Amino acid sequence: MAGVSIGSLYQYFPDKLSLVDAIRHRHLDDSMEVMRRVRADGVSPAEFTAQLVEAVVAAHSIYPGLHRVLLDEAPSSEEYRNPHSEFENEYLSYYAQAVATYRKRPPSAADYAAGRVISDAIDGVIHNAARRGNIDDLAMQSELVRLVSLYLGDDRRT
Repeated sequence: MAGVSIGSLYQYFPDKLSLVDAIRHRHLDDSMEVMRRVRADGVSPAEFTAQLVEAVVAAHSIYPGLHRVLLDEAPSSEEYRNPHSEFENEYLSYYAQAVATYRKRPPSAADYAAGRVISDAIDGVIHNAARRGNIDDLAMQSELVRLVSLYLGDDRRT
């Protein structure tokens, strides 16, 4: 286990839940950092989505087995499930801002709803691909880009 004894590990983490939460928090921080670098301003919905999907896939490809464990097996604290956490607010605001950018207006309640749909689509597809061990499937990535970019580019709904 990375050359660290269990005793040393528990000096920093009082229990398994604390350790899992620290790993999960690091993953969420890494994910937000990736997203902060991909902006909707000045690029088409397809370019934005392609850059975002590529970046999120890359972040999830570093430790692909970790996601199955974090999603399916590891316990989680209430903080992780909090729909109003600081992470969740920033995460959904990112998507709402992207939607608003393509709808050429300040973010609205409708943009936050659309942002939730987009974030759930991206999260669901990428997390399930990581679970299945096929996160590097270029056809899946291409279809995800197509799905989200078409949704972002559809200005018939406001």
